[in-house]
Amino acid sequence: MENSKQFVHKGVVYSITTLLLIPILATFIYSLSSSWGATILPDGFTFKWYSSLLTDPRFLDAFGRSLFICIASLLLATLLVLPMIFVVFYYYPKLDKVMNLLILLPFAVPPVVSSVGLLQLYANSSFQLVGTPWILIGTYFTIALPFMYRAIANSFTAINLKDLIDAAHLLGATTTKAFLLIILPNLKKGLLASLFLSFSFLLGEFVFANILVGTRYETLQIYLYNMRQTSGHFTSALVMTYFAFIFLSTWLASRLTRGNNQ
Repeated sequence: MENSKQFVHKGVVYSITTLLLIPILATFIYSLSSSWGATILPDGFTFKWYSSLLTDPRFLDAFGRSLFICIASLLLATLLVLPMIFVVFYYYPKLDKVMNLLILLPFAVPPVVSSVGLLQLYANSSFQLVGTPWILIGTYFTIALPFMYRAIANSFTAINLKDLIDAAHLLGATTTKAFLLIILPNLKKGLLASLFLSFSFLLGEFVFANILVGTRYETLQIYLYNMRQTSGHFTSALVMTYFAFIFLSTWLASRLTRGNNQ
C-alpha cells in the first residue's frame, strides 16, 4: 500500500514536471532549427540564431544595462537593509512584526499604478530622473527589499544574535566590530541566497522598465519586447539564453539556501 502511494505521488510529480518541460524543450528546439513549418520535426539544426544574438551589440548593451541596474540596486539594498535589520533584531526586536508588514507594501500597489505615480512625481523635477537608470535603481531597491529582509531576518534568528554580540562585548569588542567580524560572516550564505533570488526576479522585471525608461535606456526585457516582431527562431534563442541565465541564478540561490539550512 505504501509503495503504491509513493508510485502515485512520483507519477504526479513526473507528469507535472514533464508538462512544464515540454514548452521549454519545444522553444529550445525551435531556437536551434533552421526552419520549422508544417513538419513534425525541424528541417535542420543550426546555431546561427545564437551566434546572431550573442554578437548583436544591441543585445550586449541591453544585457549590460540590466546587469548594472540589478547589481546597483542590490548593492544599495545590502548597504541599507543589512544594518537596518541588525538594529531591529538587536535593539528593537518587537519591531520585526511591523517590518514584516511594511516590506509587503511594494507588492500591495500594482506596478502600473506605482509607475504612473512616479512619473507624476518626477516628471517636472529639476533633477532629471525619468528615462534614466537612477529611477529604476531606486524602484528596484524597493522590490528587492521584501526578498532580502525575509531571508536575512531568518539568518539573524538562526544565529542567536544577542548571545553572539554579548559574548563579543565580554571579550572587549565593540558592537560595530562584532557585527563586521562575527555576525556578517555568519550571514554570508543567507545574504548571498537573498541576493541571487532578488537578482533573478529583478532581471525579469518589465513594467517599471517599460514605463519609466522605455527605449531611452533599453534593458534586457525591453530589448526582448522590441524584438518580438523579428524571426521567431531569434526570439526563441533570446528567451532560452535569458532562461538559462535565470536558471543558473536560481540554482545558485537554492544551493546556498540549502547549505545555510544544514
